[in-house]
Amino acid sequence: MKNNKVDVLIVGAGPAGAAAAWNLSKTNLNIACFEQGPNLSKKEFDEKSENYESLKLSKFNVNPNIRKLISDYPINDKKSQISVSNFNAVGGSTVLYSAHVPRFHSSDFKANSLDGVGSDWPLNYKDLKKYYELNEKMMSVAGLIGDPAYPEIKKLSPPVKLDFAGEVMAKAFNKLKWHWWPSYSGINTSKIKKRNKDSITTANNSYWPMALKNGVKLFPNHRVAKIKLDKLGKATGVIYFDEKNIERFQEASIVILACSGIGTPRLLLNSSNKSYPNGLANSSGLVGKNLMLHPLGFVEGKFKNFLSSNRGPSGCCIYSHQFYKTSLKNNFKRGYTIQVLRGAAPLETAISLNKFKELNFGKKFHDNFFENYGHKISLAIICEDLPEKQNYISLDRNSRDSNGIPGVKINYKLSENSKHMLSDGLKKGKMLMKKAQAINIKAFGPVKHTGWHIMGTAKMGLDKKTSVVNEFGQSHDVKNLVILDSSIFTTSSAVNPVATITALALKISDNIKNKSHLFK
Repeated sequence: MKNNKVDVLIVGAGPAGAAAAWNLSKTNLNIACFEQGPNLSKKEFDEKSENYESLKLSKFNVNPNIRKLISDYPINDKKSQISVSNFNAVGGSTVLYSAHVPRFHSSDFKANSLDGVGSDWPLNYKDLKKYYELNEKMMSVAGLIGDPAYPEIKKLSPPVKLDFAGEVMAKAFNKLKWHWWPSYSGINTSKIKKRNKDSITTANNSYWPMALKNGVKLFPNHRVAKIKLDKLGKATGVIYFDEKNIERFQEASIVILACSGIGTPRLLLNSSNKSYPNGLANSSGLVGKNLMLHPLGFVEGKFKNFLSSNRGPSGCCIYSHQFYKTSLKNNFKRGYTIQVLRGAAPLETAISLNKFKELNFGKKFHDNFFENYGHKISLAIICEDLPEKQNYISLDRNSRDSNGIPGVKINYKLSENSKHMLSDGLKKGKMLMKKAQAINIKAFGPVKHTGWHIMGTAKMGLDKKTSVVNEFGQSHDVKNLVILDSSIFTTSSAVNPVATITALALKISDNIKNKSHLFK
């Protein structure tokens, strides 16, 4: 890229960066977006291809320490009970996500007022409602209106079919008189029968095409190393490495960070200077702190009859918020989601069976395999993680990426609250499987390689002493530096964060459109 000054530079092309880019593209602003990963073609990761499953274990593994692509950076998780998962490419997390896109509850924004834990957000559900609606339109979210667990949701695309496996679990929920509802899914239901990658709505087939059409300039393979300030403490732009690994400087009037809950604190910490020796925008000392990862429990039931459980999008079937809110009966605060997953595809089924020594190699191999394939249903117990300073991300200067930028260390340990919550979720999951008449049940947690939801590491709040950004995503310390990814979450809720990430990005970018003078 020629280093002409831009009005807005967005760092990160995932769902947050894509939503903001599209929203801002409806103005006369000159906008550029730098993404450290590539812009993948459909052919490179096509669910219809024969090697799709093997690619998920290698080049498209959720764990960067296994992928080891040139666009990745090292993540030291030796001191974490959960391994962090991310993906660096245009589209970010949505390239590999399960497409489960529920909203937060209104109560999620008032955890401290309601339950005496965490902090209240400086905004509420009503502030995000129209942006949730806009995102559901942009991402063609499929679902069913009338859910008693949420305030009114007026319009959605037709829901994803439950199929046999979903119907079995729905009957079990009904027998227990527990809440359940079809998943809110980022799925184009007109294409779901084809079971291809195009049926899943990502940032790449929703926000980005329109943002690019409106003139946003997208630069993949551009890795930002540092944010630079002038003598007055305003951001002047970024130092970055281009696609040829040449170090350059890009000038910008406003810098927006959308690098994820791990990439954003990494960049801020690496941008330390004389004024901010502990990391840029870090006068509060909270950059990288309050890491939340949604501890996940896993419950699997095997059924006598073939259920075709492998059909349909794996993460989008049924969810339950029966145990979502704080109950005086529990020895923990807040709650969890029970998410019904579909059965695994062939290779994943075989690997799982082999791991648990349930696959017999020899003459009866095929009989043994088909006794399991399509016969299993899984539950994910997604626990609300509370923000705690002792859970944090820091720079790892002993391990660097291909451009010499420090990697990160993850310091994370489950709280007693999370342990009690997880235990209760596993117990309830087994009850549900028994009621569904599963003939064999496994339950365990926390599951190590499930750190997909990375939140809280650049907290939003009104007080600069106890937060990193204000309610507009604006850094308390650097006026023209804005953050709008999951790092600014104040609390984590117990649902997948993509819908709230994009809703926040749309709201914050609206503030920049309408009140740009406040950010200059």
